[in-house]
Amino acid sequence: MKLNLRMNNRKGVVTIVGSGTSQGVPVISCHCEVCQSEDPHDNRLRSSAYVLFEQGAMMIDIGPDFRMQCLEQRIDRLDGIFITHEHIDHVNGLDDVRPFNYFQDQVMPIYGEERVLKEVKRRNKYIFEPIGYAGLPLIELKEVKPQVVVDFKGLDVMPLRVMHGELPILGYSFGDFAYITDAKYMDNETVAALRDKETIVLNALHHRQHHTHFNLEEALDFIAENKLKKVYLTHISHQMGLYAKVNPTLPPGVLLAYDGLKIAFTY
Repeated sequence: MKLNLRMNNRKGVVTIVGSGTSQGVPVISCHCEVCQSEDPHDNRLRSSAYVLFEQGAMMIDIGPDFRMQCLEQRIDRLDGIFITHEHIDHVNGLDDVRPFNYFQDQVMPIYGEERVLKEVKRRNKYIFEPIGYAGLPLIELKEVKPQVVVDFKGLDVMPLRVMHGELPILGYSFGDFAYITDAKYMDNETVAALRDKETIVLNALHHRQHHTHFNLEEALDFIAENKLKKVYLTHISHQMGLYAKVNPTLPPGVLLAYDGLKIAFTY
């Protein structure tokens, strides 16, 4: 089904605030050449993206590095958070929305699937107690469904079904851009949506087989099979290798993402 999404040729910017896997890079206690690298491209916080456009700003995932990501990228506006799934490295920064509650004087909407929102509420029970206290995060949970567009401050955000092994999760697309993390498989609707995008962020963990994530070979095969135009690889392990060595080996149109990377999009 072809969906009629608004495209007004307005510009926005996606900042990759984190491009690492669940442990980040460097990994605690690891002495490999990547974890010891002095190249900032090899320092990777947990995967997340900040989206800034004319009418607003949103985050895709809010992991345990959220506070540091905001400080490093000088993020001073946030109007909503879209969650891909409930794993710790994608949701455990929620408590740090408090400064945005205070300085913007607003409740923070959190978008995700019903299962994910229930898990967020269970893990953060103190936020949702009927009798709270001053200083609690102010959060509003908003359910989304795959292939049902969310009008987020004038930006049409499309949740896309992705399979993280056997766990159904979400990617998100808007304008000519899409963000997919933790994918092992995708359904036909999602693949069709990606073929229309100018730029895609897609996960590639490392070189070995993994039961819930694309490895590099699988990601490159997926890109080639579907003739994707420009792709940045994210959710990267230290076992991928040094940025300076791996990046030049990738085919045209494919690059390793890195923390601080800015990607323009049109919507």
